[in-house]
Amino acid sequence: MMTILKTWNFLSENQLQTVNFRQRKESLVQDLVLLCEENRASLNDAALLDIIYTQFHRHQKVWDVFQMSKGPGEDTDLFDMEQFKSSFKKILKRALKNVTVSFRDAEENAVWIRIAWGTQYGKPNQYKPAYVVYYSQTPYAFTSSSQLKSNLPLLGQALTIASKHHQIVKMDLRSRYLDSLKAIVFKQYNQTFETHNSTTPLQERSLGLDINMDSRIIHENKTEKERVQRVTQEIFGDYPQPRLEFAQYKLETKFKSDLNGGILAEREEPLRCLVKFSSPHLLEALKSLAPAGIADAPLSPLLTCIPNKGMNYFKIRDK
Repeated sequence: MMTILKTWNFLSENQLQTVNFRQRKESLVQDLVLLCEENRASLNDAALLDIIYTQFHRHQKVWDVFQMSKGPGEDTDLFDMEQFKSSFKKILKRALKNVTVSFRDAEENAVWIRIAWGTQYGKPNQYKPAYVVYYSQTPYAFTSSSQLKSNLPLLGQALTIASKHHQIVKMDLRSRYLDSLKAIVFKQYNQTFETHNSTTPLQERSLGLDINMDSRIIHENKTEKERVQRVTQEIFGDYPQPRLEFAQYKLETKFKSDLNGGILAEREEPLRCLVKFSSPHLLEALKSLAPAGIADAPLSPLLTCIPNKGMNYFKIRDK
């Protein structure tokens, strides 16, 4: 809490020193509220605090990725962050009178946007804001999943126009880990994450073999394990994987049979099936399957293509 309050920089150091941070939460909050009232905190100040809190606890939200594109023949324009903010806010205000928009600049030319949606007749709901993280001069924006799906077209329009793009689409990519999503779409996962064990030759790595085993079996096991390690490293690389919690596959296929007739053969609707893989760290889990002997190497491309394709939602249909 102290870190967040210091980052907010609204309360002075002397004011913070008067607060007992070891007391019960209700009393602590009351003391902080009194200090904020003393400093005449505004709605903008409170919104900025909320953005900072969300930046520190970004993993508490689920993030979607949107990709924008230029029109045919359109050149890249010079980008001005202040102009982007002004344009974005004007577009939302013009379409919806009751909306609160707040900004906070962040590292890597990113801006965090907090949007409290209202209606034509109701005030903005400050307790359920939506968040957008936009990296300037890139076609990508990351949004916290919102229950107000009806406002998504307006949000997309504001992002597209303010960033001087032509079109926007929602990618089939979602996670709680914003940094990993960013690494996937910017193709940074083999650079920004620290490499591990990359200098150790493959032959020197422990293969976990019993020294009392028959030498012929040891040779066969060692050769196969080295092959599995090599194939796994070629596919996943020798660096930590971006963090995703799941991958979902929807299958739609027509029933096929060499036998004539039957209820399923006459069915017009395709057969549907949904498979979902879940793990606290899915890509690292997939990477460990073949070396652990749980799956054959190489794994199916449907499992290994997730970072390269920038997807963890797949629809598989008949060709």
